[in-house]
Amino acid sequence: MSTGPTFGEELESQTETYLDRLADCISLLPELFDQYRTDGDYRATFEEIQEIESECDRLNRNINGTITNSGPEDIGLLNSRVHFNTSSLISFYGQLDVIANLTERIAQELLMIQPAHDNECFQRMAEMADSAAAGMAPLVDVVVRFIHSLSTTDESDTLTDEINAVRRMESECDELRNAIITTAFDGDVDDPLLYREFAILLDKLANTMEDVTDQVIVIASNEPGIVTEPDPEWE
Repeated sequence: MSTGPTFGEELESQTETYLDRLADCISLLPELFDQYRTDGDYRATFEEIQEIESECDRLNRNINGTITNSGPEDIGLLNSRVHFNTSSLISFYGQLDVIANLTERIAQELLMIQPAHDNECFQRMAEMADSAAAGMAPLVDVVVRFIHSLSTTDESDTLTDEINAVRRMESECDELRNAIITTAFDGDVDDPLLYREFAILLDKLANTMEDVTDQVIVIASNEPGIVTEPDPEWE
């Protein structure tokens, strides 16, 4: 009899390792903005973001391989939810990896363009980075518990609070994006289009994080016991 981890245990372990590094990647974004503003060693932080993003790509490929290279006999009846949602899960993990890709892109743009940082627009850009990084904690919680629930046949969980926390983060970033664009074009900031593009890019990061929770909701809609939306009878 095999004493190794089951398919579900392996998928959960790989997912948790991946999410740890994904959280590390986005957590460096506020640090990068702060170091850039204070003329700190932001280039070293950028290089660290690049390294983690590459590691996230590798870990994500490993997860995809675990899912796609396992047949029904490997997955087993206990993980039938995963088997029935294979295509959706591949898309789901792909959406997660966009978070790392966008984090690296934002960092690259900051270093290449080097916008002035002594203005309100830059301050709000940094606030968007802070908000997105803070939103990673509830997102990780959602994903870890969601994958755990999928990896069993009788597991149930309620993810509404954590999903709503990610939505609040995205709404906050929407407000900051609008404030940046309005301020940039009020005539007091040089290169308003530059700040507009940064605001849109940072907002895309927040939107992608919310998109991940949207995919959770779609997949969970066919899986009894995984609650992602409040019961309308209780609203």
